[in-house]
Amino acid sequence: MDAVRLIRVGRHALAQSQAPLDILTEAWQAQALTQAIGGMLAMKGPPELRGEAQGLCEAGGRGCGTIDWSTLSAGGSAVSGFPAGQPPELRPRAAQLGEVTDARGALVGLGGLLGEVGIALVGVACAADEEGFYWQTIEAIDAADESNDRVRGLLRRLTVWEHGRLQGAAHDSAAGPS
Repeated sequence: MDAVRLIRVGRHALAQSQAPLDILTEAWQAQALTQAIGGMLAMKGPPELRGEAQGLCEAGGRGCGTIDWSTLSAGGSAVSGFPAGQPPELRPRAAQLGEVTDARGALVGLGGLLGEVGIALVGVACAADEEGFYWQTIEAIDAADESNDRVRGLLRRLTVWEHGRLQGAAHDSAAGPS
């Protein structure tokens, strides 16, 4: 599945999420998608973007690890929404990622998704009654923010790269045939 389509699926799922656990789960899904898109761009993207894309992949990976499901499940169903010891079965949507056909569109959409995740997590943190749950949410907010910073950096680098390509193409066509 294409990255832009997976991002749309993630945005829809986040919009439908009401319970704090569902929102945390969607935050995790967004970070897994960030990791996958960054990894794909690092492997198959333009060489000038690969280092920055690797950083995005790493930030997404760190974000996936921010939610400590065992701590949340220890709080019981009143805190976490699932019985103690039984975290949700998490299958990353990102595993369906087949390609990134539109790097700019994917990065813009991913930035939007991460921004929406951050806003939703702020609401969860404000309503948190249990301190451990609150701090888990704060860590997830920080992870989404870091990933979004990486997305913006990659978009800036992509803009510079595209501008350079256009300048080169214009210069080549102005020089005429040799």
